[in-house]
Amino acid sequence: MNDHVHDLALLSDATHRLLDAAAKLDNAAVAEPSRLPGWTRGHVLAHLARNADALLNVLAGRPMYASAETRDGDIDRDAPRPLDVQLADVRTTADAFARAADADADWSRTVELRNGITDVASRVPFRRLIEVELHHVDLGIGYGLEDLPEEFTGREIAFLADRFSGNAAVAPTTLTAADGRQWSTGCTDGDAVTVTGEAADLLGWLAGRRDPAALNASGGALPVLPPL
Repeated sequence: MNDHVHDLALLSDATHRLLDAAAKLDNAAVAEPSRLPGWTRGHVLAHLARNADALLNVLAGRPMYASAETRDGDIDRDAPRPLDVQLADVRTTADAFARAADADADWSRTVELRNGITDVASRVPFRRLIEVELHHVDLGIGYGLEDLPEEFTGREIAFLADRFSGNAAVAPTTLTAADGRQWSTGCTDGDAVTVTGEAADLLGWLAGRRDPAALNASGGALPVLPPL
C-alpha cells in the first residue's frame, strides 16, 4: 500500500537537497548541458517546476498537460531564465504541490496522468519524488545514482520493473542487486534471464540513465528495454 504521508516527507527532504545544491550554481552553469541529451540545466529546472504544476492538475482532476506540445514549449520557454528565477519557480511550485497533497482527500481514487496512464492518487507523491530525485542526478552537479537514498533506489527499481512487466518485448527477467534484493520484470514466456549488479547500476539501466556495461546477464542476453 502507498503511504502518501511518508512519501510527502521524503519529497520535502529531496526537494530541499536539490534546491540547496542548485543554489551553488551560477547563471552560466544553468545554461550548460545537463546529463539529459539536448537539455541544459535550465531545461531540467524548468521541467521540475512545470511538472509540479502538472501533478497539481492531476490531484485536482484536471488534464496533466494541455498537450505534449504545450508541455515541451513551456520547458523551452522557461529554460533560459536566470538561476534565481529558476530556483524561485521550483520552490514556489513545489510548495503549492505540497499544500495540495497535504489536504484531506480520497487517496484511493484513480487519477489520470499523461497519455491515458492511470494510477491511484496515493502514488502521486512518489511519482513527484521520482522526478525530483532523478532530475537532481540529471543536473550533473555532483549528485549521482549512488547518492540516492537506499529506500528510494529499491522502490524505483520496483516501480520500473513493474512498468516493464508483461511486456512481450522483454524476456522474463530477475533483477538481483549486490545486496541481495530481487525484483522481477518482463513477460512470462521464453528463456529466463538473471541480471545482477549494484542497485545503482540496475536503476540506471532501467531508467535509461546508465550504460549497462557494469551489469552481468546469465541465461541469455541483457534485455533491450523499450523507451520509458
